[in-house]
Amino acid sequence: MADINLDNQGKKEIADGLNIYLANLHVLYTKLHNYHWNIKGKNFFQLHSKLEELYDHTAEEIDEVAERILQLGHKPDATMKTYLEKAQLKEAESKNYNGEEVINSLLEDFKKLIQELRKGIELSGKYNDEVTTDMAIGTLAHLEKNVWMLESYLG
Repeated sequence: MADINLDNQGKKEIADGLNIYLANLHVLYTKLHNYHWNIKGKNFFQLHSKLEELYDHTAEEIDEVAERILQLGHKPDATMKTYLEKAQLKEAESKNYNGEEVINSLLEDFKKLIQELRKGIELSGKYNDEVTTDMAIGTLAHLEKNVWMLESYLG
């Protein structure tokens, strides 16, 4: 186990929480691609580009979370089966979507991720894991900004 001067039980609890978050990110990543490919309507160009931006960012976040789990001395989950078992986010059917459907779905997902991040911040704070706390706070800020922007888009 990585010797980064953190309590072993704390590292395990934090890694377990991060694996749940990682599962949610993988479901979100797939959902964002689905929406990117299947968005239809008058705002196609704007939303198609925004969805690409979101899935690119999610891909980077997946890597960051998995690497943090490794730094804590644990293995990141790496199967779709496990992701689907652990994730709170739900997959989206492959079909045509209009902008409002996509935005409402993403708002629901982002709000769930915000809830989970707040729990993770509390847990990592309990074990004085400032690195995970900092990572989660940065992600929280990004998600809150996206919620604001998506809600503004809906008017």
